[in-house]
Amino acid sequence: MQKNYSILLLIFFLFSCKKASAPPPLPQVNSFYKPVIQAEDRKTITPEEAKTYHVNTTYKYEYRTGHPGNYEYNYDVKGINIKGDSVFGNINTQGKYGAGILKTDSIPELEINTEWVSNGKLKALDKNGNEYQLIVK
Repeated sequence: MQKNYSILLLIFFLFSCKKASAPPPLPQVNSFYKPVIQAEDRKTITPEEAKTYHVNTTYKYEYRTGHPGNYEYNYDVKGINIKGDSVFGNINTQGKYGAGILKTDSIPELEINTEWVSNGKLKALDKNGNEYQLIVK
């Protein structure tokens, strides 16, 4: 009799244990955000970005696009290079990093990548490795 219970228990165990299937893949989120900000991003606003275009004169950004937690900001900046020469330009940032264009008296346009170092202050590097200290206007 005990043998019958063991067999029944074994059969129940085999049929009740199913192979765990892999979890379904996460849905792909369609987004107009690029994983990395490029200097060209500041030149145009896509139709998707235009839907969330926002200006607020209380803050220093020129405009903002996106949704909470995933905003892209546009700033006018000014600063100096290592030699102490004045520079000015416009950048887009998302999170801690950004990119944009600087201008000087001798160079009409210079592409840069930026990183926030403190509130209103950024460090920028151009493609030649030259460093710039910037503040938002």
